[in-house]
Amino acid sequence: MHIQEWLETIPAVSIYLLVGLVIGLESLGIPLPGEIVLVSSALLASQHGEIDPVVLGICASAGAIVGDSVGYAIGRRGGKPLLEGLGRRFPKHFGPQHVAQAERAFEKWGMWAVFFGRFVALLRIFAGPLAGVLHMPYWKFLVANVLGGILWAGGTTAVIYSIGIVAEPWLKGFSWVALLLALVIGLTVTLVLRSRMKKAAAAEDERRTAAATAE
Repeated sequence: MHIQEWLETIPAVSIYLLVGLVIGLESLGIPLPGEIVLVSSALLASQHGEIDPVVLGICASAGAIVGDSVGYAIGRRGGKPLLEGLGRRFPKHFGPQHVAQAERAFEKWGMWAVFFGRFVALLRIFAGPLAGVLHMPYWKFLVANVLGGILWAGGTTAVIYSIGIVAEPWLKGFSWVALLLALVIGLTVTLVLRSRMKKAAAAEDERRTAAATAE
C-alpha cells in the first residue's frame, strides 16, 4: 500500500502526531523517511479539508525542533562513542565517511551547518547529535535549529500543499505525480549540495596537506 493511501485510512489527529513523531525521531538521529511522510501528508491535506495544513506545519516544525534538541543533548552526553555505536548499528547512514563529511561541514560552516543541514538528508539526521558531540554553544544551535526547522517543515508543507491545490483539477487520481516531482526536486537539491560539500572538503584537505608539506 502506498504511504498516502495508508494515511487516508487514519484520522487527521493521528496524521499530525505521526508527522511530528517521525520527523522528531529522524532529527534525533534515527534514519527515518521524515521528508516523505511530510510531503505525503501535505499533499493529502490539499485533497481533504479535515487535515489543516497550518496544524500540520506546526506539528512538523515542533517535531524537527524538539527532535534536534534531544539529539543535541544526547550527543553532548554521549560524545564520540555515541557516533561510533550508531555507526555499527546503521553503517549506511553513520559510517566513518559520513561522520567525517558531517564534521567537515560543521568545522567550516558552524551553526549554519545546522540551519542548512535541515535541507540535506544526511545532515538532517546528524545535525543535532553532532552539534552536541562537538560542544557547539547551545544558544547558537537553538537559533539555527528553530529557524531551520520552521523554514524546512513549514516551507515544505506550504509548497506541497499549494502544489496539490493548484494541480488537483488536472491530476485528480494521479496525485502521485506531484509527490514524485517534489521528491525528484528534493533529491536533485540534496545531490547538488552533497557534491559541493565534497568538493569543498577535498579542497580543504588539499590545503591542509600543502600547509603540512610546507612546514
